[in-house]
Amino acid sequence: MTLLRSVEETGSTNADMLALVEQGVAEGTWLRAERQNGGRGRMGRVWDSPVGNLYCSTLVRFQPGDPAGHTLALVAANAVHALIAPLCSGQARIKWPNDILVDGAKIAGILLERAGDAIVIGIGVNATHHPIGLDRPVTSLLAQGAVNPEASALYERLAQIFGHWLSVWRGEGLAPVRTHWLLNAHPTGAAMRVLLPDGEEVRGTFDTLDQQGMLILRLENGDSRAIHAGDIILG
Repeated sequence: MTLLRSVEETGSTNADMLALVEQGVAEGTWLRAERQNGGRGRMGRVWDSPVGNLYCSTLVRFQPGDPAGHTLALVAANAVHALIAPLCSGQARIKWPNDILVDGAKIAGILLERAGDAIVIGIGVNATHHPIGLDRPVTSLLAQGAVNPEASALYERLAQIFGHWLSVWRGEGLAPVRTHWLLNAHPTGAAMRVLLPDGEEVRGTFDTLDQQGMLILRLENGDSRAIHAGDIILG
């Protein structure tokens, strides 16, 4: 069962959902805010949150036999890509681990946070606005030619698509989720730099995802390296 909630303003939908997890809220609950005054992205980055864009969170409670929790990033990425791609004039691609790009410009981000037996999944989509003056390209659905990309309608559609991919993940395992992700991600051979959490930088090309959803980087010497976490810079 899906329950969609909306509020006018909050600090962070992920923070609110983490609190709801502690109160025993059921899987299938979603929360959207018109505006966030404390939105955040991966690695503690600030997520600019003006009115008009989509800011929402949901949660998944683990059941026996579920795939590994971190692979819900692939579930969410498939859902967000399916939401965005038909609305854009450019080509939407998934960027490991948690971004959606259109012609190389970021349009959406995903943040996973663990809370007990649950993972909270936060999703932000630039619908009508995107920040300017950043050190990387960004875009929005409106800038990509979408006509009146209304956040509330995007929210309802996203919850439907996410529910589909969650059912696939839980019922069929990670394999079909991974296969679909690979079809819509940066192509094999794409050049990338990986900034690891310890500060190390690794260069190579994208090879694939392993069976656990880890990025496999083909190094310049021909060796392969599994990347468990890090920031990707394409090109």
